[in-house]
Amino acid sequence: MVTTTLSPKDRELLAILSENAREQTSAIARRLGLSRTTVQARIERLERDGVITGYGVRVSDEYEGGMVKAHVLITIAPKTLSRITGELHAISEVRALHSVSGSFDLIAIVAAASIAELDHLIDRIGEIDGVERTLSSIILSTRISR
Repeated sequence: MVTTTLSPKDRELLAILSENAREQTSAIARRLGLSRTTVQARIERLERDGVITGYGVRVSDEYEGGMVKAHVLITIAPKTLSRITGELHAISEVRALHSVSGSFDLIAIVAAASIAELDHLIDRIGEIDGVERTLSSIILSTRISR
């Protein structure tokens, strides 16, 4: 559980790392107006306190542009959330999974190399035992991504 109170500088630091997690500590320090050792200590504290849980890779717009992405809204049977979450986690094309309120229980953000692969992926999700219904919307473009 994260118990750290974030200062405005911590939030700025997180924003910088979100843009480029490989940014050099000295460059971050200059942007924040802090010393390199202070920035390094803040990063270590944020990692230790569980605010930063890992670092990832951002792929190029050209690569992402070649992918077909969709939101898959999923209705599940009662008491199947844990198992279905595990099965969806095992599918690498599932980029994110959100629990939501309303007539659907989950929203999966998925990506595939082609429409045919997306169609297969959506069928695969629908075949999971306990998935009662899916509704998909293909993402045409992303207007804002942070």
